[in-house]
Amino acid sequence: MISKNLQRVKRHARLRKKVIGTAERPRLQIHRTLHHIYATVIDDARGHTLVAASTREKSLAGESALSNVEAARRVGEAIGKKAKAAGIDTVVFDTSGLKYHGRVAALAEAAREAGLEF
Repeated sequence: MISKNLQRVKRHARLRKKVIGTAERPRLQIHRTLHHIYATVIDDARGHTLVAASTREKSLAGESALSNVEAARRVGEAIGKKAKAAGIDTVVFDTSGLKYHGRVAALAEAAREAGLEF
């Protein structure tokens, strides 16, 4: 039997064949753990991280839980605002092989509401 993580890694490898971030349209990558969620905007052509946000930042941690849908929304809003401030309007979305529901979907919707297009 194949583990869930190995299935996720296979999905991510399949996804990364097609999803490539450029200077004009960088890649918005999501990383989710049991306790935190991370969002990073990456220019794959240069191999540089342009903008990042996570629940580990003191400004986003707040007093509520760090691993729920509301925390993912806060990270999505923050990554959208930071990307707009850096002059990034459009991105390609990389779920890292995670299914698009729950915290991943909440983060994506919040980033869209903050002004990112993908």
